[in-house]
Amino acid sequence: MYELNEKLKTLTPYAPAEAEGMIRLDANESFLPLPEDALAEVREALGRLEFNRYPDPGARELCRAFGDYYGIPAENVVAGNGSDELITVLFSGFLQKGEAYATIEPDFSMYAFNGFVQEARHVALSKTADFRLDIDKLIETCNNENVKLLIFSNPCNPTSIVCPKEEVRRLVRGVNALVVLDEAYMDFSDQSLLPEFEEYDNLVILRTCSKAIGMAALRLGFAVAREELINAIRAVKSPYNVNTVSQLLGTAVLQGKSELEKARKTILRSREELIAELRRIEAGFPGRFHLLPGETNFAALTLPDGEALYRFLWEQGIAVRHTGGLLRVTCGKPEENKAFCTALERYLQK
Repeated sequence: MYELNEKLKTLTPYAPAEAEGMIRLDANESFLPLPEDALAEVREALGRLEFNRYPDPGARELCRAFGDYYGIPAENVVAGNGSDELITVLFSGFLQKGEAYATIEPDFSMYAFNGFVQEARHVALSKTADFRLDIDKLIETCNNENVKLLIFSNPCNPTSIVCPKEEVRRLVRGVNALVVLDEAYMDFSDQSLLPEFEEYDNLVILRTCSKAIGMAALRLGFAVAREELINAIRAVKSPYNVNTVSQLLGTAVLQGKSELEKARKTILRSREELIAELRRIEAGFPGRFHLLPGETNFAALTLPDGEALYRFLWEQGIAVRHTGGLLRVTCGKPEENKAFCTALERYLQK
């Protein structure tokens, strides 16, 4: 009788919370719909689409639109079926069985998951007590442990904290590893290394369309790096990894720079309103929770009873995320932010 191997026996499928009909502040998605002009363009293009043909394996128009939007050469861009696929490609292509990879905890859980499936050796590095990066310690440990791949998010998910780019530069230059810098939330900050990616021969930068750009349903992610690294990623990824509909819609949306900038500013206003209200509540209930400083589209709270608050909010019809010892709350529409803050105060008054 066939049996699963020991590695697969320990795994369970990813199961997001069923939150239909609830206020969704748990997945860091944009709360804004896509621009109508882009949707109209795609509806028209769908009538000409040859559904019987494979998509462009290089997603050339999509990569060109991404490059134009961020001011980088299209030839240094690879598109993926979400950043998740690109992370999997990087782990499978740039790591061999038994080699060491490093994460900086707490961070995005899929990094360690991919390393486990790849059967690589996990070096779990720690942030400081205030969730910052100790650059000198990270460099020393990565080099001493012969780490081949270092991956981390900046700004960080789930802490929301951004590491200044001068510190990230020092880390990239100081380690002997490939550095995968996940900038999924960098549209909400100003510390990106994207404009200077060509200066590093060991850096891959990841970006996504699921946060500020509002295309989570399409699963569009991008990797940016120097030619040698980009060609290696192209060689490892599957040839038709981004479907034609996603390529069409992604291209149309990325060409609408002014609309995307307006959307980004709207999300930032929502963040500031949510943060301001949380600071007011924090001052009114000293010691009950601590709001971390952040530059993402969510707020991160530390509190001893985070799991209990998570369950209470769920009962109130509000979905948030409890992960990495933190409560993570996506900024939403004004009425959604208000509902969360009202429920939080109600919980704290118990």
